[in-house]
Amino acid sequence: MSSHLVVKVHPLSCYSFGKKEAKVDKDIFLSDRLDRMRANFMRDGLRTYVEGILLVYEYGHPHLLLLQKGNKIIRLPGGRLRPGENEIEGLKRKLTSKLSSSSSSVQPIWQIGECAGVWWRPNFETLMYPYCPPHINKPKECKKIFIVHLSENQCFEIPKNLKILAVPLFELFDNVEKYGPEISSIPQQLSRFSLDLE
Repeated sequence: MSSHLVVKVHPLSCYSFGKKEAKVDKDIFLSDRLDRMRANFMRDGLRTYVEGILLVYEYGHPHLLLLQKGNKIIRLPGGRLRPGENEIEGLKRKLTSKLSSSSSSVQPIWQIGECAGVWWRPNFETLMYPYCPPHINKPKECKKIFIVHLSENQCFEIPKNLKILAVPLFELFDNVEKYGPEISSIPQQLSRFSLDLE
C-alpha cells in the first residue's frame, strides 16, 4: 500500500486532556439551527462544513476521538467554514478553537491529511447523504471529513460544556442508532487506509 494511505496512530496515553471555558451554543433547539442555516444559505449560498478524524489506540484497538454535548449529541470536532475560506485552513482553525488551549501562545501544528468522506444536505432537514441526489441542483450543505495526523504528544483542552470520548472503531461500525450515519460509517471510510499502531 502506498505510504500516503498510512495513518500513524499513537496510544491514548500519549495525550493529555484539560478543560477550558465553555463554548456558547448559537442554537438551543434543532429548529433554531435549521432556521439559521436557511438564513445563512440565502445570504452566502452553499454552507461548507469540515470535520476531523482523530485516531488513537488503546488495548491494541483503534479509537476515534469524539466530542459529546449533554447525553445525546456526539460529533466529530470541526465546524462551518467562513465564506471563501480554504477547507484545510478552516479545519485547522476549528480544531484549534475546539481542542486547543485558548491561553497558550504555542498552538498545535495540525497535519490535515486526506479527505475520507463527503456528505451532502439536499434540503433544510437533518438528514445528510454520502452523495448529492441527482435531482438536487442547489444542495444546502457539503460536509467534508478529513484524516488528521496527530503528533505523538499533544495536550487537548476541551470546552467545559463538552466531553471528549475515545470510542473503539468496532463500537462505531454499523451503529447508526447511537452515532448516526456519518460517524457510524467512519470504519468503512477508513478501510482504504492502513492504520499503523505504534
